[in-house]
Amino acid sequence: MNTKLPKNPRFNKNYTKHLKHLKLAGYQPKTIAAYARAIRRIGNYFNCKLDNLTQDQLLDYFHDLLQSHSWSTVKLDLYGLQFFYSNVLQKTWEHIPLIKQPKATRIPDILTIRQINQLLLATKVMDYQVFFFVAYSMGLRLSEGINLKVGDIDADHMRVHIRNAKGNKDRLVPMPHKTLQVLRQFWMVRRHPEFIFPNRKRGVKNAHLVDHPLERGGIQVAMKKVVDQMGLKKRSHVTLCAIMPTPGLCRQKS
Repeated sequence: MNTKLPKNPRFNKNYTKHLKHLKLAGYQPKTIAAYARAIRRIGNYFNCKLDNLTQDQLLDYFHDLLQSHSWSTVKLDLYGLQFFYSNVLQKTWEHIPLIKQPKATRIPDILTIRQINQLLLATKVMDYQVFFFVAYSMGLRLSEGINLKVGDIDADHMRVHIRNAKGNKDRLVPMPHKTLQVLRQFWMVRRHPEFIFPNRKRGVKNAHLVDHPLERGGIQVAMKKVVDQMGLKKRSHVTLCAIMPTPGLCRQKS
């Protein structure tokens, strides 16, 4: 389904209001992007006429959406449209009797310590190698690792302050001694005054000058490349488990 912004003045005006309301509501950037994408997709589907959608029209839309997208996308589009109706159109939202997603209990794939060691050794770029180790050693989500800052590291109490985690909540995460050692070694190379993992666009010598952390896409591509190279069948996302400290970091190419 088309997610480009339609060329319709009235729709675009409401779409801009939608973005403003989302930001003022305090949603995370990832959620804002998902809810904005939802309205673009729905707008294209209904030729920008969203004011008086009937229940049958919405059932058709979500049924068609499920043919090509996941249940997660269906829910995000539903929540995004509900927000749009309530805050932009200022209309009462009527419950849509969607078929509920089948409940399933899944245990996440856990990589063994040997596999983690192999993954780290196979990662040739130091920034990504250290990132993977730190994320796994403390069980961090991808966004949490990316946004780590120097001031978040509490070496005295061996913990890390994770800010704006899931649900806009902060949390404290225990930090293994090996992780602290690796972070210190890495910082001595990059020396950024704010970010633990500064963007790589200006190279090692000028890493301290960048104004953004590592890019999500670069980390994901690096992980996929290594996982494919190793032939792992498990879903090796950077959030699945914490591991015991592993030696030999910071020896790969920068």
